[in-house]
Amino acid sequence: MPKEHVDTRNLQVHDIPQQHDSLQAVSDNVTLVVTQAFGPGGDNLAGFSDIKFNGYPAVSLLLRTPDGREGVVHLSPIHGDKRKVGFTDISPGTRCTLLCPVTKRPLDKLGPVDDGSGAHYYALYLTPKLTKGHAVAITDIWDHFHSRIVDDEAVISYWAQTHAI
Repeated sequence: MPKEHVDTRNLQVHDIPQQHDSLQAVSDNVTLVVTQAFGPGGDNLAGFSDIKFNGYPAVSLLLRTPDGREGVVHLSPIHGDKRKVGFTDISPGTRCTLLCPVTKRPLDKLGPVDDGSGAHYYALYLTPKLTKGHAVAITDIWDHFHSRIVDDEAVISYWAQTHAI
């Protein structure tokens, strides 16, 4: 049997990373709450407004529709919770431009959603370092509920949805 090749010069071993303050398990049933969400300029968009969902500060985004309308929407920080308030008079299926309500800069594009919808993922970063390996990936299509939470390069929201605890 041939010996497996391991590139030891480029092998990196890391300790288990510390838990980030941006994600909190609410109960033993793996409910994820985003407590920090940073825009492209490093501004924390969780708690941007006074709006709360189940006692947790909303995550706020500035949206622009193709017809030029613009407003701030406040999203529930509880992953999988579809509640939102504010600028919500948008037809389902509308592609929106996602912006930081502080800087008015567009959110960073992560890539296409692999469900055939034509939607794209955009980043809300979980740490002030603004790294794509620690982000909430949200889509640019209104009422297209296909967000993902990525932490330490792993899609933990998918794991939480598919593993009963």
